[in-house]
Amino acid sequence: MSQIKKLIIPVAGYGTRFLPATKAQPKEMLPVVDKPIVQYVVEDAVRSGIESIILVTGSGKRAVEDHFGYNYELQHFLKEQGKEELREEIKQIADMANFIYIRQKGPYGNGTPILCAKHLIGDEPFAVMWGDEFFYTEKKPQMRQLMEVYEKYGDPVLTAYEVSKQDTKKYGIIDGVEVEKDVLQVKNIVEKPGPERAPSTLASLGGFVLTPDIFEALEKTKLGKGGELWLVDAIFRLLKKRPIYAKKIEGVYYDTGSKFGYLRANVEFALRRPNLKEEFGSYLKGLKL
Repeated sequence: MSQIKKLIIPVAGYGTRFLPATKAQPKEMLPVVDKPIVQYVVEDAVRSGIESIILVTGSGKRAVEDHFGYNYELQHFLKEQGKEELREEIKQIADMANFIYIRQKGPYGNGTPILCAKHLIGDEPFAVMWGDEFFYTEKKPQMRQLMEVYEKYGDPVLTAYEVSKQDTKKYGIIDGVEVEKDVLQVKNIVEKPGPERAPSTLASLGGFVLTPDIFEALEKTKLGKGGELWLVDAIFRLLKKRPIYAKKIEGVYYDTGSKFGYLRANVEFALRRPNLKEEFGSYLKGLKL
């Protein structure tokens, strides 16, 4: 039985890379085929054993809260139309987990929403995933892979994912020592080093199992780049006090916070759908622009 029962998902960002589409709707609610991005994130967590989802929201994020609600009016309409299967699917979205919503307060940056949820976490380990990226896995979901490493070592666990040498200029790159197959003890994370300076080709991506001492580290961390509070800076501080591990994730990574990653996710998930694969695949093969 996993000790990790709570997940924090920060969803307070402005989604500037997708303006004007995100002017009036959260980027986390943009659909990949017919499900919003954030639902893929939640489904991964629930399959991993998470029971409570803490969504840290901001202004203009009401659609995220509405999506994970019951919407009895819609359910009644679908029932009246004889669309019981679809009604059940809508209901199950709200039934997946216990959803908790809090508003972000404090400086901008991805460390702030974690700190905002401190009072809901208490003295227990917890998970963090971003609301605009996720993995497709055929076997164990991403978060379950991280949890298993935490259950063995009892220390924080980061997501590691193999990228090309060229892409080392886009991500924080892990410098670590392999302690078992696909598990590293982290020595350092080098921010966007590029091929010449990269200590490895393992990127540190979204998805963390953290321990409660991260809150003290965040409280003592000075504002960093852009005057923002960064989670990775607090992780650096924690690294001086205790071991931190990284798990190479088996799966396909989708950065749906970027336009290319978002379009790629839509194409590939459509091709995985039995009811779309043939028609859509044929369309793509014949496409001439």
